[in-house]
Amino acid sequence: MSVTDAISIFAEGTYEEQILELVNYIARPLSDEQRPAFIQTFQDALVTAEGQKLISEDDERRRQVLSKVLDEVKDLGSGSEREIEGFFNLVFSHLLALFPFDSSQTKHYITGLLQTISASSEPSITKYRIISNLFNTIPKTSGLRFPVQQTLLEIASTHDELNYLALSTGGVEKWLSEWEISPEEKSSFLKTLVEAYSKAGDAETSYQYTLAYVRSLPLSSAESAAVSAISTALRSPTVFDFDPLFRLDAVVAAKSHEIFSLLQIFLNDGLSEYKAWEATHADLFPKYDLDKAQLERKIRLLSLATLAFQNIGRDVAYSVLSKALQVEQDDVERWVIDAIRAGLVSGKLSQTTHTFHVVRATARLFEREQWEVLEKRLAAWKTGLASVLEVVASAKKRNGTDGPATTALETGAPQPQEAAA
Repeated sequence: MSVTDAISIFAEGTYEEQILELVNYIARPLSDEQRPAFIQTFQDALVTAEGQKLISEDDERRRQVLSKVLDEVKDLGSGSEREIEGFFNLVFSHLLALFPFDSSQTKHYITGLLQTISASSEPSITKYRIISNLFNTIPKTSGLRFPVQQTLLEIASTHDELNYLALSTGGVEKWLSEWEISPEEKSSFLKTLVEAYSKAGDAETSYQYTLAYVRSLPLSSAESAAVSAISTALRSPTVFDFDPLFRLDAVVAAKSHEIFSLLQIFLNDGLSEYKAWEATHADLFPKYDLDKAQLERKIRLLSLATLAFQNIGRDVAYSVLSKALQVEQDDVERWVIDAIRAGLVSGKLSQTTHTFHVVRATARLFEREQWEVLEKRLAAWKTGLASVLEVVASAKKRNGTDGPATTALETGAPQPQEAAA
């Protein structure tokens, strides 16, 4: 939700008039007997006595009056959605104009207003609009954006509406680089995102925030989170790219941990190495909630991807695939289709020749060996282009011109007749 969505129904008038608009809105639920006395209290506070500065010139008096108004905001009021939004827009406007952003008073009032809005029984879409307006009003570097966005996240998570926030890992990390908050608060926000998306059943997004969370932690206290990230990646049926995880300093620092050797297998090795590890670490499967069948499926698909990456543009015989996957040849097609669905490879199966023609394949990691493979492919591509250019040059020479070969139409040669209707 952008700042252009904001609607204010209290856009005009003097400070005194706007305060009385707010007070009258707050007083709506009061009885006819209570309302006049309640409003009169604020009218009296707005009066400028003889010898006093005008309230429009007295920031301290305006802060005192606004503080009294804020103390009376205990719910969203009894207005329409537009009125509620306009009421809070004006409250936020005065609050952020009169109090320094980094003051304890500002944080106190912002926290109280967020709690009031969050606890309201109003539809969540109304809360999103009000709080989003506040978020967009606060300067992008201010630490006040942290509790505001945290409240939005809590509401969305509670109502299973995380998609309303349209968050992205890149956007969130950009916010955290801008907000003037402590490293601990940044890590706390990322952990909240991990838990929120996990609760919502979005394991893929939760894992992406897990990587950011581990990256945000100081190395001295990150081992537990690193181990948790490793087991999460291994457990996930959709995570096949372990390279980003392996590149985290905290993960590398955990190399002496008992589960790290399994991560190395999924990064570099194949089915034989996995089965050897499985035979000697049976106690770790229940400890880290690992599923043997799922891990075996993943290592087979990764082994297939590695073989395919080494043969891009070529045909790979079913017998070769069968050996790498350690399955019968009759099962090869099923495993290739599974790898295609997982996005690890693409190509064409031939039941006639019993081959798989590899068009694309994902590298498990990209280091010197992978760069060398890429260099060879580029060299082959360059050679192929050179051959094409030679053919074109030869054709031009045969036609006796450096320009394009002449066509039948240009030489006046007879043209084919159209078929009769």
